[in-house]
Amino acid sequence: MNERVSITVADHIADVRLTRAEKMNALDPAMFQGIADAIDQLAGMADVRAVVLSGEGRGFCAGLDMASMAGGGSGLNLADRWPNGANLVQQVSWGWRTLPMPVIAAVHGVALGGGFQIMSGADIRIAAPGTRFAIRELHWGLVPDMGGFPLWRTLVRDDVLRELTFTAREFDSEEAARHGFVSRVADDPRSAAMTLAREIAARNPHAVRGAKRLCNLAHDSDPAAMLEAETVEQLKVIRQPNQVEAVMANMAKRAPVFID
Repeated sequence: MNERVSITVADHIADVRLTRAEKMNALDPAMFQGIADAIDQLAGMADVRAVVLSGEGRGFCAGLDMASMAGGGSGLNLADRWPNGANLVQQVSWGWRTLPMPVIAAVHGVALGGGFQIMSGADIRIAAPGTRFAIRELHWGLVPDMGGFPLWRTLVRDDVLRELTFTAREFDSEEAARHGFVSRVADDPRSAAMTLAREIAARNPHAVRGAKRLCNLAHDSDPAAMLEAETVEQLKVIRQPNQVEAVMANMAKRAPVFID
């Protein structure tokens, strides 16, 4: 991992931190690469059952570091694409959605522009009161191009998305929650995210991953394909050791012990 992102794993939870606090975790080429590398690393960690994503310092992510990007984003390779179809700048947002385990974003301070798109890639987003949000790109004469649009279509009404994109105006946590960009507001979003991650990590990890795959399919697949996918995922877990353990633990009123 580079100096922009840290990963700490304990009790099947990956605590992922953006660590450029002195710049409010603004995105420079090293930050883009660090986030993409973190996602690649997490994708292969079979023992991780949930991810908590947050930023150190005064904010989650202030968006692009315009000074470092003034030269056209030296060091960014936008031609190469991951198997999921994303290029580097899209992978830092879209990659969280394609990870096999649930991702919870804990957001505070600011989530502007690219930071807002990164947050949007999480399965669940918990924000502190007073957090400032914006789809900021039009402020700089740009269009959002970091994976936001395929993420936002599952979260928010089309007319609301158009207004916020066209105006680039800021909005707060409460408005973000009303629109669906934020799952809920909490005074300490990182603590709330960790509590939720522990609850998720206590469930059958194979069933949780299957449920995430179904959630990812739900928006674009037709009903027949979704019905088939539900059956396929169920057959992967039913009567398997973890599913049997879930039943036995519930009946015995004890904590289950799952195999990753």
